[in-house]
Amino acid sequence: MLAHRLSRLLAFGLLVLPAMAHAQPAGDFHQHVFSREAIALAGPDAGLALLGANEVVALLDAAGIRKGVLLSTAYMYGSPARQVDDEYRRVRAENDWTAAQAAQFPDRLRAFCGFNPLKDYALVELHRCASIPGLRHGIKLHLGNSDVQLEHPAHAARLREVFAAANAKRMAIVIHLRANIGKRRPYGEEQARIFLEQVLPAAPDVVVQVAHLAGSGPGFEDSPARAVLGVLVEAMARGAPRTRNLWF
Repeated sequence: MLAHRLSRLLAFGLLVLPAMAHAQPAGDFHQHVFSREAIALAGPDAGLALLGANEVVALLDAAGIRKGVLLSTAYMYGSPARQVDDEYRRVRAENDWTAAQAAQFPDRLRAFCGFNPLKDYALVELHRCASIPGLRHGIKLHLGNSDVQLEHPAHAARLREVFAAANAKRMAIVIHLRANIGKRRPYGEEQARIFLEQVLPAAPDVVVQVAHLAGSGPGFEDSPARAVLGVLVEAMARGAPRTRNLWF
């Protein structure tokens, strides 16, 4: 049944996409930006280049896109794979830098703040961001980078708490749902159902965008991500109320 529904969605897409090919994109809602400090943290092998507001707007103009959302990469400082001195100060600084970039083009750009949801300072930073005009619109979570494992009850409960806090502050949520690939963390239908049944209901009033079709991108050759996407799409297809504000 699920395969049939997915095939119908694909067929629909093949029919409508040609007609949409010449439509003006509404916006770029997933644009990472990197400060010099973030690039230094990632190291030379990451291949990152300075990407701020001027560079993003130039890219938007070239693509014929009017508006964009700048996603802070501050969560990288809280990755368990790194030991960072003065970690929370650097998280705050990266989020503030992202807000400053968006402020250069206030009619075109918005900034979302980022953090590792498992950190002790996670809710403190969420509330701080909610109090800052340039960061109050949303949060960006990266479960892979933060090594969140939804099958662990404590991790799921913590993520639910963060979702509830974002909902209370009316902050949209962009979430990289894919579990850590390098550590081969479990990822599939079980994790999708935990997210759908235990985490997502905590944020019923704000947009929740699952990035990269539940994978990592680019491409769609990730079998576990397909399994997760299938669970989410099936819930949306049957009109589950908790998916009312769920987007990809």
